[in-house]
Amino acid sequence: MGVANLSYRLLEKYLGRTVQTGFLRLNDEGYEVTEKGQDFLEKYNDFSSRYSKLESELQSAMFEREVLKRMCQPLENCKLRAVVGRKR
Repeated sequence: MGVANLSYRLLEKYLGRTVQTGFLRLNDEGYEVTEKGQDFLEKYNDFSSRYSKLESELQSAMFEREVLKRMCQPLENCKLRAVVGRKR
C-alpha cells in the first residue's frame, strides 16, 4: 500500500479486480500470481517494449518529415528569374 501510494480502499478495489480477472488468487499466505497473471505480465512487458520503440520511431519520422517539409519552402530574398522566350 505504502510503496504504491494507494489508500486501503483503492488497494481493495484493485486486488478485487485482479482476482476477478484471474490474475491473482488468494491462498493461506496471501495473494499469488496465477499462470494467467504471469502470462499477462510477460505479454504486457513485450507490448510495452515494442510500443516504446514504435513511439520513438514515430517521433523520429515526424521530425524527418518536418525537415523535408521545411526544405520545400521557398528561400527568402531569392527572386525567380524567368527564362521564358530566351533565345541563343
